[in-house]
Amino acid sequence: MPQTICVTGAAGVVGAATVHELLAHGYHVIATDIAPHPATLPAQWSRPDFQYTRADLTDYGDTVEVLTGADAVVHIANIPAPTLLPPARTLTANTSMNGNVFLAAASLGLRRVVYASSETTLGLNFEVPPRYAPLDEDHYPYPTTSYALSKVLTETMADAVSGWSGIPFVGLRFSNVIRPTDYERFPSFWDDPESRRFNLWSYIDVRDCALSARLALEAGVTGATSYIIAAADTVMTTPSARLMAEVFPATRITRELGEFESLMTIDRARAALGFEPRYSWRDILPI
Repeated sequence: MPQTICVTGAAGVVGAATVHELLAHGYHVIATDIAPHPATLPAQWSRPDFQYTRADLTDYGDTVEVLTGADAVVHIANIPAPTLLPPARTLTANTSMNGNVFLAAASLGLRRVVYASSETTLGLNFEVPPRYAPLDEDHYPYPTTSYALSKVLTETMADAVSGWSGIPFVGLRFSNVIRPTDYERFPSFWDDPESRRFNLWSYIDVRDCALSARLALEAGVTGATSYIIAAADTVMTTPSARLMAEVFPATRITRELGEFESLMTIDRARAALGFEPRYSWRDILPI
């Protein structure tokens, strides 16, 4: 029997892509968001393996109701960036939603929780230079905004609730999420390395975000773990070693870098989840 996955934040860019990825691989999906049903998702009436439900995840009752009947959850819903709301509201909203989803999942005995964390937990915007590069999961925690702090607190909650319940929790530290239509902006970065220093010139195609979420549901992991999810390359045409030498000359480089290798390494996601990015702007834009 196909597994039923609740995808929260399904009206958003990453959530909608995740719904499509899961449906394409035989899962049944309960999609939920606080927003009305968006045009980016299948119509509610058109297929038996999909339903859309509006819910406010800051309300625990709503959260339990929408997760009831699911085998697992991919929790994407959050305030998605540091500057969209006042800092205190971002911190409160995100920690409330995440705590409710985690506790409801434990109460209902879901088999797995996959959730969106963030590259911001690692020290962005790097006004204090990174200690080393390529950056890996061990550069955590280094929150510099209330948004990043909400993600650090969320990973702490995940560790605790996983320990109490025995449910595997997988955090996906997404890099800057890019839609295919966003690639046309990349040439504007190439002559100005400072314009993208904020996250070491990293990115992730939204379709690869969705892939990582599916793989996180399927991987043989235990406990609470978090992984950097980034493209294998940078947004730049300048080699990665030269970018670091010019912009972060005091940062220690821990190994020889590939020519355009991502400076947020995905080695652990490759090893544990089988994650290999499928999309790069280099396959689309002329250089």
